[in-house]
Amino acid sequence: MRVNFTVNGRRQEADDVWEGESLLYVLRERLGLPGSKNACEQGECGSCTVRLDGVPVCSCLVAAGQVEGREVVTVEGLADFAKQREQGPCASGACGTSLQDAQSWSAVPRDGVSDSQTGEGTELSPIQQAFLDAGAVQCGFCTPGLLVAADEMLERTPSPSDEDIREALSGNLCRCTGYEKILDAVRLAAARQERKEEAV
Repeated sequence: MRVNFTVNGRRQEADDVWEGESLLYVLRERLGLPGSKNACEQGECGSCTVRLDGVPVCSCLVAAGQVEGREVVTVEGLADFAKQREQGPCASGACGTSLQDAQSWSAVPRDGVSDSQTGEGTELSPIQQAFLDAGAVQCGFCTPGLLVAADEMLERTPSPSDEDIREALSGNLCRCTGYEKILDAVRLAAARQERKEEAV
């Protein structure tokens, strides 16, 4: 079967999709977007979280055929998605990251100013930057799902309580941390977002 859908703001087409294939498989193996991780394949860990029509879902549980005509935002598209959201006219994500840009993403800036493998010198989404600044990234396996879930929660609830944050991230497991740095990162992103809005 052929599936046509939008990924990070760009129309995509996946051919010869088996009816039992998951959205996660199509994103990683057919479209070359490895950000969403394949950990449990049961919707228990949240490592494969993406936004489907704006709602966080475990892409391992979504059949590829279910995304026909729908919109998906992956961790690779978060920075552009956040930028477009700030600019207004593309709040739906319709102006997001191209598949080619997402596939060729590198921690090394394209302008060659920095040779850092840490991502220094590249522009990240506010939640991605907060995760780095708060030291919330350890092995990185759960990070993409946490970033997508936190980004959606901050869009929906710009000034979240700790309870809001815990609820939004309750479907995401991290085996490396005690979650405190992750919560710190979301609090930091929320505080920065509030300061930015006050300045406007």
